[in-house]
Amino acid sequence: IGCEDGSVKLFQVVPGGIQFEKNLDRQKGRVLCLSWHPSGTHIAAGSIDFLRVLDVRSGRTVQRIMVNYHVPKPKKRECVVWSVAFLSSGTVVSSDSFGRVQFWDWERGTLLESHTVSTSAVLSLAVSEKEDSIVVGTSAGATYQFQLLPVKTGSQDKHWVRTKPFQHHTHDVRAVAHSPTALISGGLDAQLVIRPLMEKVQRKGYEAALRKFTFPHRRLVSCARKARLLLFQFSQHLELWRLGSTNETGKDGEVLPVCRMPEHLLQLKSKGPEHIYCSCVSPCGSWIAYCTASRFHLYRVQHEGDSVSIKKVPSVPKLLLPAYQLQCASDSGRLFVASDRGSVHVLQLLEPGGCKHLHTLRPPAGTAEAVYLLASSADGNWLAAVSGDWEIHVYNLKHFKHHCTVPTYSCAVTALAIHPATNNLVIAYSDQQLFEFSIPEKQYTAWSRTVQNCGLHKAWLERDSPITHITFNPKNPSHILLHDIYMFCVLDKSLPLPDDSAPLMNQSVLKQLPETARQRQLHAFKICKKFQPLLFADLLDESCLVMVERPLMDITAQLPPPVQQKKFGT
Repeated sequence: IGCEDGSVKLFQVVPGGIQFEKNLDRQKGRVLCLSWHPSGTHIAAGSIDFLRVLDVRSGRTVQRIMVNYHVPKPKKRECVVWSVAFLSSGTVVSSDSFGRVQFWDWERGTLLESHTVSTSAVLSLAVSEKEDSIVVGTSAGATYQFQLLPVKTGSQDKHWVRTKPFQHHTHDVRAVAHSPTALISGGLDAQLVIRPLMEKVQRKGYEAALRKFTFPHRRLVSCARKARLLLFQFSQHLELWRLGSTNETGKDGEVLPVCRMPEHLLQLKSKGPEHIYCSCVSPCGSWIAYCTASRFHLYRVQHEGDSVSIKKVPSVPKLLLPAYQLQCASDSGRLFVASDRGSVHVLQLLEPGGCKHLHTLRPPAGTAEAVYLLASSADGNWLAAVSGDWEIHVYNLKHFKHHCTVPTYSCAVTALAIHPATNNLVIAYSDQQLFEFSIPEKQYTAWSRTVQNCGLHKAWLERDSPITHITFNPKNPSHILLHDIYMFCVLDKSLPLPDDSAPLMNQSVLKQLPETARQRQLHAFKICKKFQPLLFADLLDESCLVMVERPLMDITAQLPPPVQQKKFGT
């Protein structure tokens, strides 16, 4: 750990945490970045105007390199070493506030190569596993790839060459990572960008797509259907809103006037610096729960006419924290808490304002991974839990016993839900595949087997945004409602699956066809892209659907101004 006072502290990783071992050599100047040599014998530390190499065993500084020594004294200004990487060859790579990426021989302290990539700072760098490629990120929002290439064909002499520039960010690129097939960058503009290296991708498809992620793939909105309330989760507070309503009816596409405006009922601030991990509001709207890294909070909400009051439940059970998802049962009588090591805590919510720990559900074989997704059945009999090892365990809530495990698939689960009428579990995976599993029969349904035999549409599988929520229409049991950031879809199981020759989005075409032609071209997928970016969608009742958008301009407006760049001719 590098410290502001110039010291480097060494800790040993022990079961359950870390343990202080010793202080390495302390020198003047803040330590801004660190990198281990792959052998573990030395550490490179970047500071202001210099970087140094420390011997781990002796704790002494064995090399001190001035990164600014060749700049004439009258022009000298402070040079901040923002990032370092220690290669197994003994080369130390540094990036600094002068916009340079430099390569140093640490034993001699000499400069091997220097590349000026930007007029602004180079803030981050990462090295590939084979150490033949480097990605760097700048404060101008650009990322660059460097590759170690031979000077000429067949030559053993190699140099670092800047090969690929990318401009996917508008602000500082604070973090970069290098996977075997892609360059990954995270910016101050709240974008996570995965840029595939086309020479490393075997075939065109999901892996070859440029992917940008703005919102986390977890639920930030929860809905109290019966009370028609929405709970919005921010990093340090929660907001409870009552939905507006209208008495009018109209045609498809019309915007109806509201007789009651949406109402902000309360704001609940989290104490301390910890961010809120997860939250939920009960279907009846009378309970709000949220969890941070170290604390679980439960509140009783009182509704008296149009006014709302809130009271904290004083003595909540001590749980294994943090929780990764909270979910209330459909009758608002129980709260399920997804936790570490595959455990799910079941709490009973008591009137007028209390709770009791009923049971902790755990998989029979155990797991080191946390549970990150939950789905409970409408009848209160079943609970499905997904852990980080991608296993889905189904529990019987009547007897608090493990019922079955869904066959493990090769991708992560992004959303799941239990059908209120059939108790079939519908699962969406990160590769866009959909499965339906019968909980009572402990096997995939006939429809699910048909989907796997026939395959889903090519355009569906090539989407780059995962399904984040699934729900159902009680009025029509064959309908599955699901959405990602960019689209809302009604999947009708009673209709045939489309083949690749048919357009996946055919709603506008169908409207123009006569009835007989329309029936021939109908297929299972009905997709709407009107609402973007779509954070949340859920069915309030048989005739009412709620959508929550989060316009990107709202986020951009809160960001500091980007680095101003001089444009030619302006």
